[in-house]
Amino acid sequence: QVQLVESGGGLVQPGGSLRLSCAASGNIFSINAMGWYRRAPGKQRELVAALTRGRITTSAASVKVRFTISRDNAKNAVYLPMNSLKPEDTAVYYCNANGVARSSGGYYSGFASWGQGTQVIVSS
Repeated sequence: QVQLVESGGGLVQPGGSLRLSCAASGNIFSINAMGWYRRAPGKQRELVAALTRGRITTSAASVKVRFTISRDNAKNAVYLPMNSLKPEDTAVYYCNANGVARSSGGYYSGFASWGQGTQVIVSS
């Protein structure tokens, strides 16, 4: 079992900044990718940014220049510093990770986990 715990969301004014954090814990053998998705009101969940096999993937250039994803492999954590926040960034942000888990009995299995989500509200 692999769990993801997110933090860092909140209410900020346009132009403000937030730093989202996500830490994975549990029977982790290896992590292939970690990233962030978001779901705005009335919209589908979409990719924000992800790190996989040393490659950064983002949804759009506007996000790429404002949000800088980073990962701490030793801590099984991923971060999303968000700058110059806009009202359209308002959404619930979800952390995602996939890889291989190892049980106490030594069994291996693939995993794909989601965090509970952390809400970001950008408003005056």
